[in-house]
Amino acid sequence: TEYTTLLSSAKINFMDEEKTLNGMIPFEGELDPEIRKKASDAKWKFYSDNATQLDNIFDQLVKVRHKIAIKLGFKNFIELGYARMGRTDYTPENVANFRKQVKHYIVPVVSELIEKQTKRLGLEKMSFTDEKLDFLTGNPTPKGSTHDIIEKALKMFAELSPETKIFFDSMVENEMMDLDDKDGKAGGGYCTYLSQYKTPFIFTNFNGTAHDIKVLAHEAGHAFQKYCSKDYEITEYSSPTAETAEIHSMTMELLTWPWMNLFFMEDTNKYKFQHIAEAITFIPYGVSVDEFQHFIYENPDMSPSERNHKWREIEHKYLPHRDYGDNVFLENGGFWHSQRHIYKWPFYYIDYTLAQVCAFQFWQKATDNITDAWNKYLDLCKAGGSQSFLQVIKTAGLESPFEDGCVQAIIYDLKNWLDSIDDTKL
Repeated sequence: TEYTTLLSSAKINFMDEEKTLNGMIPFEGELDPEIRKKASDAKWKFYSDNATQLDNIFDQLVKVRHKIAIKLGFKNFIELGYARMGRTDYTPENVANFRKQVKHYIVPVVSELIEKQTKRLGLEKMSFTDEKLDFLTGNPTPKGSTHDIIEKALKMFAELSPETKIFFDSMVENEMMDLDDKDGKAGGGYCTYLSQYKTPFIFTNFNGTAHDIKVLAHEAGHAFQKYCSKDYEITEYSSPTAETAEIHSMTMELLTWPWMNLFFMEDTNKYKFQHIAEAITFIPYGVSVDEFQHFIYENPDMSPSERNHKWREIEHKYLPHRDYGDNVFLENGGFWHSQRHIYKWPFYYIDYTLAQVCAFQFWQKATDNITDAWNKYLDLCKAGGSQSFLQVIKTAGLESPFEDGCVQAIIYDLKNWLDSIDDTKL
């Protein structure tokens, strides 16, 4: 697409080198605040310089999507968007209630986490350019090259279960992964399925941060589900809806925790704390993207400045801690331009937050009984796309995130776990 091509073409001159957008990420978590600030400014200058083109692309997309929806007899693209995503057993009203729970129970916990982070970093106030640095001792980073990481992952999946050993051995043997960042390579990470060969394929861009391990486990979760569902005669049954698919990936991130020492060694506890803190912190951002999209497609004729104003308003609601300082582009509501899903996959985002709440339930189960948690996870993966979202979480013994009390109970356990760790010593 035009959007992907534009972002892939980014050549950012930074510290006497030409960087891709993905290549800028490590610098945003640097210990030196000056480097963090310069990296952030350089990255967002690209978006600011291309804002007119980004807005024009999005204008066209919104108008075309709205036109298609009306032509098909829908009130607006929201109804069509839900239908396209296969959301057969929940509604925008259910999602709105979930967002309400997030605002009530998770946003205050995130504010506390930001407070802790501010103290850890010895700052008076947290600015946007400080958010990516979690520890003055440096963020946890994986040890070794891409080859080393794969070797360790082979050991991890071999020990996790017989099923994951066969699956991951096959992925490595058949070279079904493209992991390293390269010039001109599309950004992001995903898992796809090559039906002709009955095998999943993982695509991502390693950058030397903890994200490399997280994304490998994440995409391996997607790939493992596709592996488990490859023999369905009805092809559609092998592919679950998006929010279900993200349970597979996010849960794999957590079920592989016992092996994180292979990758992080002395930084293992630091990684785990960061992992949970980031996962919780992500949820308010995730529902922000969702609320923004609902508003956009309810008001398809909005101007670029009106869209930006609405985005900033939503940020104030769910991300009250965010301080963009002197970055005018971001302060005026430009951040959403960097969120690929808004352009490419409309309404595909709340899925991550719903799935994260479900994955946290697996984390709770694994704390009590890892064998039981794994067996339930296996049931979930084998179900593939043969059941709707609410049906499949019932199969896995999970509570619906839409039900009042679900979010509250999970955040209570997570907060207790985080509070049990002295983060100042990590």
